[in-house]
Amino acid sequence: MSSNQKQAVLFVAFLCLDLCTCVSTMPICAYGHAGCQLLSLANLFDRVIQHSARMHGLSSDLHSELEKYFLPGKNHIGSIYRKCHTSSILTPNGKETAQKLAHEELTEVILKLLMAWTYPLSLLHENMSQQQVFNSFINSKALEMNNIALELRKGVEKVMEKMQLLGMISNLMNGFTSSEDLFPTSGEAMSEYELLYCFRRDSDKVQNYLKILKCRIVPDHGC
Repeated sequence: MSSNQKQAVLFVAFLCLDLCTCVSTMPICAYGHAGCQLLSLANLFDRVIQHSARMHGLSSDLHSELEKYFLPGKNHIGSIYRKCHTSSILTPNGKETAQKLAHEELTEVILKLLMAWTYPLSLLHENMSQQQVFNSFINSKALEMNNIALELRKGVEKVMEKMQLLGMISNLMNGFTSSEDLFPTSGEAMSEYELLYCFRRDSDKVQNYLKILKCRIVPDHGC
């Protein structure tokens, strides 16, 4: 192959790589506006469920890592927890109860849980990054968990938009409070370990509720 031919092949390869990157980073929307990638409701559900699985996995990993710092003795487990700040959000008790909720109610619970953790996760990462006791692995995982939670919240909002477009639910966003209102700053501060304990519990709920919602709405896609 001549030098010119090699250069031409390389140019095409880089061009394809650039195009692939552009496609993969194209914004996702529910309504199909210009300049964004329109996905089906099933595909939107697949994406948020994958994000929720990753988020819950990170919360479990970090919770286990922090046990080394806060719980050197097993006898302390279960005795240090205060009430989680999301306890005021009414969530279905068990899978059977969740399956009985209407689409709108279950979607509202999912989004409220995610909104309630927006500020605490940001605060958690900020606090952990300022403490030398935590290593770089823990800090990087905390940042990744915070970023994924933000992306998941945006993804769930896109799912809501799609469901509203299809007439499955009404406009839930009108009655929501801000994420700051769902995390009171008054009272005794919780430790990083306690926050992760609560978040691991709530992230598991979000993942399970999303799976239930998907299988009720698009049962022919992986259910």
